[in-house]
Amino acid sequence: MARRRITAEDGHRALARVADGSAARAELATAVRFALEELAELAPGNSVEVRVPPFGVTQCVEGPRHTRGTPPNVVETDAATWLALVTGGTDWPAAVAAGKVAASGQRADLSAWLPLFGHRA
Repeated sequence: MARRRITAEDGHRALARVADGSAARAELATAVRFALEELAELAPGNSVEVRVPPFGVTQCVEGPRHTRGTPPNVVETDAATWLALVTGGTDWPAAVAAGKVAASGQRADLSAWLPLFGHRA
């Protein structure tokens, strides 16, 4: 299990600032990193690498672990799309179809864990 760096209070505060449009860059970074930490808690493992440049990266989802080079399952997106996915502002199929998410590998579909905050179907 990954070590927590952002408290739930700080993470939710940053998410609220992003939602109301008042987030500074540091709060945007905190919100992204907090959501990545939450995903790693919800879907522990090392088979998928989720990248949200330039703010953060995490490994998650149970399965075969990679140790060198590019992982076989990679998800990459921008901060705005990541935060929309984790809060329910958009869904996985729509983000992928719009080209907002690059997902490669058999385990790279994160729809089972999204949104992280709010209602999940």
